[in-house]
Amino acid sequence: MMTVRRRLVVAAALTATALLLTGLVVGPALAHGAPGSPVSRAVACGPEGRQTNRSAACTAAKAAGTATEQWDNVRLSDVAGRDREKVPDGKLCSGGMAKFRGLDLARADWPATTLRTGVELTFTYRTTIPHKGTFRWYVTRAGYDPSQPLSWSDLSERPFLTATDPPVVDGSYRMRGKLPAGLSGRHLVYAIWQNSSTPDTYYSCSDVILESAPAAGARAATSRPATTPPGGTQPSGGSSEPVTGIGSPDGTADVLGRSTVAATSGSGGALLPMLVAALLVAALGLPVGLWLRARRTRDRRRLGSTTH
Repeated sequence: MMTVRRRLVVAAALTATALLLTGLVVGPALAHGAPGSPVSRAVACGPEGRQTNRSAACTAAKAAGTATEQWDNVRLSDVAGRDREKVPDGKLCSGGMAKFRGLDLARADWPATTLRTGVELTFTYRTTIPHKGTFRWYVTRAGYDPSQPLSWSDLSERPFLTATDPPVVDGSYRMRGKLPAGLSGRHLVYAIWQNSSTPDTYYSCSDVILESAPAAGARAATSRPATTPPGGTQPSGGSSEPVTGIGSPDGTADVLGRSTVAATSGSGGALLPMLVAALLVAALGLPVGLWLRARRTRDRRRLGSTTH
């Protein structure tokens, strides 16, 4: 039978574990996310990218070293707007972090989203837990070569879209903006999310295929594939949306549908805080209960000794 002392040791260990987990949960890492439309490399290659995470590019990214289960965690702390100083050329998609280096692979077959230039589009940024902050969206300049490592000089000098604390709808921040006219073919949209309530800044690369807006009066297509997913037909039970689509003024090209992000994210979503809370309550309650039990035992022994 476990002695009172051993029980107290176990209870103390449980309490320490619960407190440690609580610290991990409530820290700055709660602010997670990545673009869903246009789909980012991290999302496309992660658990949510049901139609794209087996593509040749994603397979190569994983082999090169990419923590795809942490698709919403490509972040740096204490950047404070010094992005070009903190993130080196050639490592923009990984934020300069080795565990995401596969996202920096220079290749022209990353899963892409087809978007039209010169018309207002809805851009979405998936979030596991909403947070305050400012989004800045950039696009590569004319002459961009996807077979070369991405550098800061490849991006437009100013963001084509800036949004502070946009609304969250169906698990995603939603914001409206226009891609500059005159660009066509394969390009890259670079998103920076600088939190204002935490010291974290998030970095994301979304591959796109840009097309000019149709002439006035022409009927706009709603969606169609821009590329064929390698080896793949759409899996049964998956999203009914194409692997890539044309963003329109009336909607988005979010290739991932409306699945719940928090439940499948590497962050653990809302489930982990609940488990930690339960563990903390149990761990804190156990020592108190054992102490009261030991005290009652001592009192009974003392009472028995005085009656004899």
